[in-house]
Amino acid sequence: MNSLRAGAAWACVLGLAPACAAPSARAPSSEGAAPVLERASVATAPELCGNALDDNGNGLADEGCGTTTSAVSFLIAWDEPNADVDLRVVDPNGELVEVGRPSESGLVRERDCPGREGECRGKNLESVYQEQGEPATGKYVARILLVSLGGGEPPVVVRFSARLGARAYGATVSLPRVDADWQMAFTL
Repeated sequence: MNSLRAGAAWACVLGLAPACAAPSARAPSSEGAAPVLERASVATAPELCGNALDDNGNGLADEGCGTTTSAVSFLIAWDEPNADVDLRVVDPNGELVEVGRPSESGLVRERDCPGREGECRGKNLESVYQEQGEPATGKYVARILLVSLGGGEPPVVVRFSARLGARAYGATVSLPRVDADWQMAFTL
């Protein structure tokens, strides 16, 4: 990456460039309107762990709770203990970020809940974050997919947060059935 392009990219990451593109959202694959994607930072209270929200209004969701925060991060949480919801993030290179293997752009997916052996212990939280290197510029796509109800009742309510540089966003998504999804695109 040349220094002019790198400088412009970091100006966007740090929130210093007004030309950084706003995210776009696609409605769920079911009936109804898409939830509104909003700024996640609303100072209200101390940070609560495991809810994928920025409770204390500092632009970081669930910081200090054992989740990794970085210049680029995506986080989902849901309460239905046996439901399988996936956070699928595609980086600007078009690569799907998978558990246990860093993407070429340095993104990592931390875990897949509820887990085959119950390793999430009913605390369903999945995250994708920038583990190494500078964040890649371009389009990031985050998709939330209801894979299985696991014996639970629909809808499954999922809380989502994204951070790209100094910009933080949050949304609450209601997934009414298996294979329902919601997708957002962010440009950095």
